[in-house]
Amino acid sequence: MPTILIVDDDPAILEILRAYLQAEGYTVLEAADGHAARALLPRADLAVLDWMLPGVSGVDLALEARAEGLTLPLLMLTARGEEEDRLRGLDTGVDDYVVKPFSPREVVARVRALLRRSGVQAQVNHGGLRIDLRSHAVTLDGAPLELSRLEFDLLTALAHHPGLAWTRERLLERVWASDGSGTERVVDVHITALRRKLGDTSDAPRFIETIRGVGYRFRED
Repeated sequence: MPTILIVDDDPAILEILRAYLQAEGYTVLEAADGHAARALLPRADLAVLDWMLPGVSGVDLALEARAEGLTLPLLMLTARGEEEDRLRGLDTGVDDYVVKPFSPREVVARVRALLRRSGVQAQVNHGGLRIDLRSHAVTLDGAPLELSRLEFDLLTALAHHPGLAWTRERLLERVWASDGSGTERVVDVHITALRRKLGDTSDAPRFIETIRGVGYRFRED
């Protein structure tokens, strides 16, 4: 299932949103301030951001995420309900707004809608490859593939965003939750193993392409 990042300095809000989102089957990450959220954003499929945060505001986080090329949907929670404030938030790249106090069920509904619009689904189907995020099952041309957890997470990250170039560093952050201490070589090793199982070759990749000097991407066609 998709991974949702909740960023709020109110423990009660973190607790209730975690409970509601996990009840829907989502994986939940949490951060109580903007600095902690920075490290978690590359690992998320959607982020729920509080406007007012210690250190770095939700608005600044949204601006940074878009400047860095992160395309995940952003949902802003705020007590600022005036039209001018909502427009300011939308101008930063936020996709939707929920004004405090809010209904947790409304937040879940907004999350579901944003994921649907962004193409993050419970299943990925592409050129004979089928990935079921609920069961962690992968089939290729109808035959099951046995993937390790890291291979599955790596394939899912790439396949969710066909055509998007992923650097090795970003894949380390997303799949290995690396704090920068990991090596880019480990990405290459797992990509090689994954390609072998997918039947990919470097000269005629069916699914995963190498972008010289950058990293990897999942083919769009």
